[in-house]
Amino acid sequence: MTSDHMASLLVLAAGMGSRYGGLKQVDPVGPNGETLMDYSLHDAIKAGFSKVVFLIRKEMHEVFHQQIGSKYIGKIDVEYAYQSVHDLPEEINFSGKREKPWGTGHAVWCARDNLANSSFAVINADDFYGTATFRELISSISQFDQKEFNSGKICGAIIGYFLNETLSDHGSVSRGLCKIKDGKLRSVEEWTGIARSNNRILGKDSHGNNHQLFGDEIVSMNVWAFPPAVFSFLSAGIFHFFESSSNLSTDEFYLPAAVDNWISEGRAEFNAGIAKCKWLGVTYREDKPVVSAAISEMISKGEYPASLLKKNQE
Repeated sequence: MTSDHMASLLVLAAGMGSRYGGLKQVDPVGPNGETLMDYSLHDAIKAGFSKVVFLIRKEMHEVFHQQIGSKYIGKIDVEYAYQSVHDLPEEINFSGKREKPWGTGHAVWCARDNLANSSFAVINADDFYGTATFRELISSISQFDQKEFNSGKICGAIIGYFLNETLSDHGSVSRGLCKIKDGKLRSVEEWTGIARSNNRILGKDSHGNNHQLFGDEIVSMNVWAFPPAVFSFLSAGIFHFFESSSNLSTDEFYLPAAVDNWISEGRAEFNAGIAKCKWLGVTYREDKPVVSAAISEMISKGEYPASLLKKNQE
């Protein structure tokens, strides 16, 4: 990768962890205290990412830096961005009551000052994506063309996963269902309440209608690549969200919904790939033993070192 294509990694770690019952972002899953973020950063550094930006809530900074960020100083540039309900575009005046953050689209926008000069990838802090995923993100970023933005259009990328591989046995999940054709993302729709029930998979589409799903659908797990020009698109999207929301105390500005709008308006083109690695994640606390067992198996196969943290600190 040349200096023209320096790549940063934005790790979304500001979630409340309400279903998990705590800060799952810093909960260890590896045999020597490794978190899922440690595995992601291990893979990202190997792939060639030059900077990581942790998007957190400001009150998390001390514990987060101590347990995660400080370990990577000298390995990769480390920065922090903070998601706050008060951090909004200047033209928005919000005086209502809001407890939860504004959603993943707003979370990415909150890192605008850290990522204004480089293309970047986005991942969740509490998901495991695999080595090949980060290599594909780097490849996608190297192909971004600023000329697209000069024509009012941006190029991005998404790596999707098969729905069946992303479900929890301990409760329902929300997923962005993707329609892909000829290697391009055509649409992505936020579905909620997706869960296995009597050997079937059921879920609700964006209109609240119940449907059966089959497991082979491609879903977004928040694995994206963007050029820095995306922030002006997000700013406009947040403004539209405030104008159109029916309930600003609970509605969220989802990143997949924003991307879907840009594609439908002809303002964006997203390359779409299917992950070559197994996804792992901890939506519920009961998911943790399954994730830990899978990581132990990968270690036994030589895919990761047994003492990942020690290796990172050398």
